[in-house]
Amino acid sequence: MIITAVTAQQKDKNRINVMVDGKYRFSLDIFQYADLGIRVGKDYSEEELIELETESQFGKVYMRALEYSLMRPHSAKEVRDYLYRKTRDTKTKTKTGELKDRPGVPAAITERVFAKLLEKKYIDDEKFARFWIENRNLRKGTSRRKLQAELRAKGVESSIIERLLADSERSDDDEIMKIIAKKRNRYPDNQKLMQYLARQGFSYDDIKQALSHEQFDD
Repeated sequence: MIITAVTAQQKDKNRINVMVDGKYRFSLDIFQYADLGIRVGKDYSEEELIELETESQFGKVYMRALEYSLMRPHSAKEVRDYLYRKTRDTKTKTKTGELKDRPGVPAAITERVFAKLLEKKYIDDEKFARFWIENRNLRKGTSRRKLQAELRAKGVESSIIERLLADSERSDDDEIMKIIAKKRNRYPDNQKLMQYLARQGFSYDDIKQALSHEQFDD
């Protein structure tokens, strides 16, 4: 089987369509195309073409996972969960409106994608945890306990969480006052406000002290 043509895709100029014996067979990104040494007129066996198709699929999944990772920092667990979803079969509609099973990506490909993202340092739980702590402090008040629970749920190791929280300038005293300032109108009754603050992970002593300071400031 011979590669008879290579053409740039209309929708994505960074991808190349590869034609084999006059028919479309697969696409590659421009970097893969250069690295694999593909050229028009070269003869390939079916096994070699299947390997190239695997590289095509790897390239597509890697670019999507890279975009996901660059939207905002993600934990390693979040990226693994994202890639796992790619391995699941999905339902897709044909042109006639019929539902058809679309096979998921082989796990071997998603493992390669994860390893490459890790190698390129697009996955870094410490950077992610630092971003999460700083972002939560800027957006709204958050207790230390709630931050710990959120980061643990995202798969970050406890040692990283504790170290970054210790290095952070945040304090529960400041955070609880942020929430009281934002939520006081919604919870004019102190008992209900206390219950809300407790659900946010603040201790009873911290809540009581913060409310007494609020009354003093008034």
